[in-house]
Amino acid sequence: MPATQTTSHFAMQPAPDSLAFALNNAARALAAVRAGTALPAALTALFAEIDVPAARGAIQDIAYRTLRALGRADALLAALVRKPPPAPVANLLTCALALLSDEPESAIYTPFTVVDQAVCAANVQPATRPMKGLVNAVLRNFLRSRATLLAQIMHDPVARWNHPRWWIDEVRTAWPIAWEEILSAGNTHAPLTLRVNQRRSTVAEYLDVLHTAQIPAVAAGPSAVRLLRALPVERVPGFMQGVVSVQDASAQRAAPLLEIRPGMRVLDACAAPGGKTGHLLELAEIDLVALEVDQARAMRIEQNLSRLQLMATVCIGNASSPDEWWDGRLFDRVLIDAPCSGSGIVRRHPDIRWLRRPADLAALAREQQRMLAALWPLLKPGGELVYATCSIFPIEGERQAQWFEGKQQDAVRLSAPGQLLPSTALPGCASNTDDRDGFFYARFRKQ
Repeated sequence: MPATQTTSHFAMQPAPDSLAFALNNAARALAAVRAGTALPAALTALFAEIDVPAARGAIQDIAYRTLRALGRADALLAALVRKPPPAPVANLLTCALALLSDEPESAIYTPFTVVDQAVCAANVQPATRPMKGLVNAVLRNFLRSRATLLAQIMHDPVARWNHPRWWIDEVRTAWPIAWEEILSAGNTHAPLTLRVNQRRSTVAEYLDVLHTAQIPAVAAGPSAVRLLRALPVERVPGFMQGVVSVQDASAQRAAPLLEIRPGMRVLDACAAPGGKTGHLLELAEIDLVALEVDQARAMRIEQNLSRLQLMATVCIGNASSPDEWWDGRLFDRVLIDAPCSGSGIVRRHPDIRWLRRPADLAALAREQQRMLAALWPLLKPGGELVYATCSIFPIEGERQAQWFEGKQQDAVRLSAPGQLLPSTALPGCASNTDDRDGFFYARFRKQ
């Protein structure tokens, strides 16, 4: 009898490198997101608690896959059960259904493995153990009726596009021709795009380095290189030495748009984590103030600058309240990378779409206007301001630019990219470089 008890005890403890362990913890991360926590923060807290570095990759991958397919997985679960199971069971099933409903060519586990390991995962926790039979039945029922169930739920826009219904409506209204491509792009895996430090190398030279290291990549912009196969940053040649940084091709448009020259005084508002700050300093010797309201995020700016071996004045303060931090010296250039919905970067942050609410757009737009109005007086006559958001919603883009142009009589609108919609590389075309996040840019000169 004791031997049987011991065997049962160990059977309920999945190995840290098992799919069962990863599923259980991905389900916990999903629960945190449903409660309102951003996925990166949820994973950071989770990893600190379990302290199993070897399991982090699998847990993170399953959590991200689940949030990219959350509309579909939730719809499948609703179709497979008569009443919603308790939250821990529902979240475990959602993660498993997200994996099982992936296209076969994208699947990373066999169906048998997913079902078997989901049942093992249910057997671990007291809250889920009594319902391991339900987990087994639901997943096997899905596999038996996979094609029928998937066809059935595709009539629901949320299940089809894996975005909240209000979000789908906003995108369709704003972009009636491109809305399907925009939503589809949000469900893809973002590439690893690098910015080559022009002080240290060129795109051509760095591509040669990658070729020697047998890492396939293509040029993706004046300073951009896109890896055709993602790698951990510590394995990217030259990353730790500051030769390259991770930055999407759309985000790399900001710094050159300012047209800075040596000796200029420049403000990078809302600067964390410091990607645009570093890019500006790579382009010219300038006096740069990197402003960030959150002290912890400001530390990331300093860490990035240290890796790049560059220097800026990192200032803690609210961009909407210059009196709290400004020293009275005017700036030649101001970059406002304003807080926004993040609707242009959902392929990198799939939790954003599920965390945002319709009322957030108006609230964010008001904050963007406060920043524009507060920082414009800090610009010298003849100076230029660039307004940027990683958004695809006009309320945070073109409408803001038009509002500002109408409000500030001494503002002259200059040429800028305007709205960049998210796009993905063409399938099967390794040389295609049109793979970017959604961004908006407007530029103004003070008369």
